[in-house]
Parts: sequence; structure tokens; C-alpha cells
Amino acid sequence: MSVIEKQKKIVKEFQEMTDWEHRYKSIIERGKQLEQMPESFKVDENLVKGCQSRVWIFAKLNPDNTIRFFADSEAMIVRGLVAVLLQVYSNEKPDEILSSPPTFIKELGFEGNLSPSRANGLYSMVKQIQFYATAFQALVASQTKN
Repeated sequence: MSVIEKQKKIVKEFQEMTDWEHRYKSIIERGKQLEQMPESFKVDENLVKGCQSRVWIFAKLNPDNTIRFFADSEAMIVRGLVAVLLQVYSNEKPDEILSSPPTFIKELGFEGNLSPSRANGLYSMVKQIQFYATAFQALVASQTKN
């Protein structure tokens, strides 16, 4: 499933929920189901800048040139938001991540239903994911040339 298809699937799931109370519960539940991030990855260099809560994102390049993301947050709603992002972007190739803008965030209504600081933090998390994708894209390109 492509990044765009994953985005559409999540939008459809959230649109089927009748109100924001159910959506918040779903976000929190996704956070609870997020794979535990190894403590060794919870270091300052993996902290996402621009988030009100502490959020860590770490990525590694898989042998098939897809990126596996690890993330965590101390705040349950933020942990859920980062879980949604990982559901979309983890185990995808850098080119796919970079060519699939996060338009689904607006479609989900997160901007209007999260506090401004949480919405800004969400975009900071997206920027961090895109930063990793850009770095790994360059790495893969340099390995291909050699």
C-alpha cells in the first residue's frame, strides 16, 4: 500500500467516526498500540524541536531501502498523533515519503481540532520524518553511484 493509499485509509477511518470524542479516543488508542521505542533512542538528538511535549523520533534504513521509524512521547494524545504518522510513513522508501505531502492532516481536521501548539508540534513531527527521508534518499543515491 502506498503512502497516499495509507493516508486515504486513515482519513476514511476517521471520517466514519461521528464526533471528535471518538476521534480523540482512537488517537489515544493508536498511541497505546505504538511499538515501544527502545530507551537507547530516547536521547536529546532524537527530540523533535517545536513540540510542546517531549517527542522522540528515530529512523533507520532497512536493507530494502525503506525507512523504519521509531517514536514515543510522554503525552498520550501526542503519542497517538505520532503513531498515526508512523502508520503512514514507516517502512516506506524515502522517495515515496517525500513525494507524498501530508495533506491528510488537513483532511482529518487535526488543524482545527487540536490546540495550536499541538498542531504545530504535529507539523514538526512531519518535518522530522521528511528530514530523515531526505537524508536517507541522499545516502541511497550515493550508494547506488558507487
